[in-house]
Amino acid sequence: MQSEALQIPSYSHGTSDTALLGETISVNFDRTVRRFPQKDALIVRHQQIRWSYSELAERVEALAAGFIALGFKPGERVGIWAPNNAEWVLTQFATAKAGLILVNINPAYRLPELEYALRTVGCKALITAPALKTSDYIEMLGSLLPELADSEPGALAAKALPDLRWVIRLGHEKSAGMLNFSQIPKRADAASRDRLAALQSRLQFDDPINIQFTSGTTGTPKAATLSHHNIVNNAFFVGRQMAFSPEDRLCIPVPMYHCFGMVLGTLCCVTHGATAVFAAESFDPLAVLEAVQAERCTALHGVPTMFIAALDVPGFDKFDLSSLRTGIMAGAPCPVELMKRVISKMHLDQVTIAYGMTETGPVSTQTSVDDPFERRVETVGRVLPHIEIKIVDEDNRIVPCGQPGELKTRGYCVMPKYWGDPDRTAQAIDEARWIASGDIAIMDAEGYVQIVGRIKDMLIRGGENIYPREIEEFLYQHPKIDEAEVIGVPDAKFGEEVCAWIKLKEGEESSEEEIRSFCEGKLAHFKIPRYIRFVRDFPMTVTGKVQKYKMREIMAKELQVDG
Repeated sequence: MQSEALQIPSYSHGTSDTALLGETISVNFDRTVRRFPQKDALIVRHQQIRWSYSELAERVEALAAGFIALGFKPGERVGIWAPNNAEWVLTQFATAKAGLILVNINPAYRLPELEYALRTVGCKALITAPALKTSDYIEMLGSLLPELADSEPGALAAKALPDLRWVIRLGHEKSAGMLNFSQIPKRADAASRDRLAALQSRLQFDDPINIQFTSGTTGTPKAATLSHHNIVNNAFFVGRQMAFSPEDRLCIPVPMYHCFGMVLGTLCCVTHGATAVFAAESFDPLAVLEAVQAERCTALHGVPTMFIAALDVPGFDKFDLSSLRTGIMAGAPCPVELMKRVISKMHLDQVTIAYGMTETGPVSTQTSVDDPFERRVETVGRVLPHIEIKIVDEDNRIVPCGQPGELKTRGYCVMPKYWGDPDRTAQAIDEARWIASGDIAIMDAEGYVQIVGRIKDMLIRGGENIYPREIEEFLYQHPKIDEAEVIGVPDAKFGEEVCAWIKLKEGEESSEEEIRSFCEGKLAHFKIPRYIRFVRDFPMTVTGKVQKYKMREIMAKELQVDG
């Protein structure tokens, strides 16, 4: 029987009696508003905002008509450079209604990254927060766009960004050359509202509607271009995996500029008539716990490091999280031991793990609320409806179930293109419309998938292929370890050696000898870390992903000094 199972090809497609939604974001949004006009749609605790679906719709309509009154035309690009707030959500749905392409700008971007993003896609407008934490956006824009100080709003002619005409700022203060966001809805009139209404029948669900920059570790970011069809359907079917309904209230601590926030967060809520709750403008574990308790949230999203931070909040046990039921842990490998803690301590009995990439809008596989416990904590689930996945070897041949290979995805979720970059689009998506993930995966005979590592993260020690994920999962079982990340570092004898960075739980102490002793007899000798470093933090992206390439750079310098 085992040999038969191993001959089953690692290919799966999601069958479903539920058809794809052939509609734009605007059509989907309007239907939800008609069904649930008085239901809570958006709660933004740090702005003291609580809007029903009808109130949200009025503001979205006015903003969309305001964009049209300002002269924006379908297909033009509007960037947003801001943390999580109500204005972000209004912009998300208003640009979709007006047929504008929303360009998500990472709030952590510095000037060179901002300039690259805006120039690459030719943004006509940039909506910006005045500042975030230590970043003064207004000052940074003044440096990048010196012409702004002497420009009238809408008439910018900047050498650095020749396509940019409008800089729109949030807040009540005035800035030279900028239009205040609150003024846009006031520009709406009967004529612009009529043009907006007429536009709805012309918008098509295959139109591009969103551009997100992939956070690659090498090379310049790529402008993944997503359509209405990509993200409306992904949000809808992801919600079904969580058994989402209008009774659900989702706390969204993940950033809106990322698919996790705007697709799996707000758009998922809209496609199911649920309530979106923002605890703070950026991730704050205490604010998340307070929001879940106060708003009786039933669902919570986050990357693994966010759940760890929430569990580590002093006084965690005093919070009433009994309303929680489901949510998504994704964005980075989800350790089994962490999943068990989240289920037992946060009442997330039906929490799901989702897997995908920005270019697949974003989710291709996900566990469901009724999967067996072992499947929900040890796999990333099965392929979603109307999507295909396969696992292939280096020659692009499908491997049998149980064997590792690279995971590829095909279906409605795959982006049309990288904006203005046909060469990189062709490199990413083959002639049969499969897109490669760069992840090493294993599929079992029932279609459940395990992600065992990144192709770039896999290390080869003395000819042995080693997947860091396996070692990390083992280290999480140590009672003193809070987080563990494993990388490969150069070694003259073996080519690479195993290195583990370990963050201990509060108040704990350990030693390299203790960790190695824990591994002895339980891991193959070549998988036991030769180098162990105890750290307080890991280098992270703003979305909570550990930057292993930076860890490798640090270790390479350190070992060179040591050697």
